Amino acid sequence: MGHAISQSLMILALAAGALPAGAQAEAVSSSFDAAVAVETAGAGPVIDPNIYGQFVEHLGRGVYEGIWVGPDSPIPNVRGIRSDVVAALRKVKIPVIRWPGGCFADGYHWADGVGPASRRPKAINAAWDKSPETNAFGTHEYMDFLGQIDAKAFVSVNVGSGSVREADDWMRYMTAPADSQPGQARASNGHVEPWQVPFVGVGNESWGCGGNMTADSYAAAFRHYAAFLRSYSGERAQLIAVGADSDDYDWTDRVMAQAMKWRPNPTPLAYTTDRPLMWGLSLHFYTFAGNDWRKKGRNVGFGMAEWASSLARANHVDELIRGHAAIMDKYDPEKRVALAVDEWGAWFQSEKDAPSQLYLESTLRDAVIAGLSLNIFNRHADRVRMANLAQMVNVIQSLILTDGAKMMVTPTYHVFDLYKVHQGAALIPTEVQAPDYVEGDTRLPGLSVSASKDRSGKLHLTIVNLDPRRSSNLRLTLKGGVWRQANAQTLTADRVDTRVRFDAPDPFQPRRLPVLVSRGEVSLKIASKSVTLVEIAP
Repeated sequence: MGHAISQSLMILALAAGALPAGAQAEAVSSSFDAAVAVETAGAGPVIDPNIYGQFVEHLGRGVYEGIWVGPDSPIPNVRGIRSDVVAALRKVKIPVIRWPGGCFADGYHWADGVGPASRRPKAINAAWDKSPETNAFGTHEYMDFLGQIDAKAFVSVNVGSGSVREADDWMRYMTAPADSQPGQARASNGHVEPWQVPFVGVGNESWGCGGNMTADSYAAAFRHYAAFLRSYSGERAQLIAVGADSDDYDWTDRVMAQAMKWRPNPTPLAYTTDRPLMWGLSLHFYTFAGNDWRKKGRNVGFGMAEWASSLARANHVDELIRGHAAIMDKYDPEKRVALAVDEWGAWFQSEKDAPSQLYLESTLRDAVIAGLSLNIFNRHADRVRMANLAQMVNVIQSLILTDGAKMMVTPTYHVFDLYKVHQGAALIPTEVQAPDYVEGDTRLPGLSVSASKDRSGKLHLTIVNLDPRRSSNLRLTLKGGVWRQANAQTLTADRVDTRVRFDAPDPFQPRRLPVLVSRGEVSLKIASKSVTLVEIAP
């Protein structure tokens, strides 16, 4: 490729008469002009790879069948972990996985999930409809899974129904040297060397299912746990405190004031340091069609009003991050404490014939929500240094869906595959000029953009067109440097609720787009309701 148009394939055609009945209103009926100025010499914060993390909870078929099938399963596996899922996850470079929950974590007792499978107690999943819990997937299986996909551990310890001693015992079991008593116990169960546990979540949603605590009582509990949670070999574990549910700014204020530092008053002790007591503070926020938890909206068969209200809800995380970050800045102006959005994603009403709890068929809307959300996290890379999509396999907004031996990737998976180029790259400032997308009383920016420069000097822009009807004639102005080559890939579909099917080809495979590079400008046409990656090289 050079100054001429790059090799390309056009996106799925929206030819007249080619759409199903009732879908004509979604066809591209017009286009709008938009411009993005890219400060190519700008050097913002590094986009932490952990922003592309995942979340796995013992819920529905997220673990059992989704990840774990057992070593005797006819489904191809390595030590019980299904190989097709591992191969798919390795491709998108998953950096970190949060486990075992979720609400499940504050009822989970780690000792039940180690030792010979035949001796592990058959438990009850009290967090999710009292469903059976075999404990077949425990600490060793989780760590094996991480090793197979080359991801880091983010373990949530049980604060709600557990104890400091139980949490400390788990850290000893996982990280103590091989010649110690905990190390010998670990070795007797099949793993001699200690594991690395870089991230530890101290409880989950302690304001709700994790203990019904107040911010003050949780801050006290966090300080207590933090005094004993440590790694017994290797690098120190980074502690993540329970943060707010959506817009509970008072929770953030109180926890930062009381639990960020080793001592809440300025009087030092000999053994204290200036290092924050917490590495990160969490934020949980889910997207549905509107703002009512009891009326999340359907995942299929929805209309333009539901499309718009869902995107408005997803876009709201930008305001939440700004609000919580401003409070964190009061106590931590150097931004040493990360904001970890360790539960996020689309959560719509499951269909009546859903094969398992909180299972959602995956649609184009999920892809647009994912692209929009990840762009927002990237743009806040100075404070957001981890995010974990809920819940990776077979539960709400997943990367992967399974049906027995069948497996397929979702449109959200393709978004993560496109966006993986941002991992570890430097955020580049952009200025977007585009008309708003308006639907009834909903008004949103028509385009969402984030940009980065990788270590080789290549620029990457990820662009989401929120408008379901209008394409965009887009001009990228590159300020600084000499840029000679560009290519683009896009993901879209004919309908807003187009979904993946086990018995049909994947309609969301990204397609190449025509791109024109000329005198510091890149021009291309962005499809309606789409997610696009543009790569630009010197």
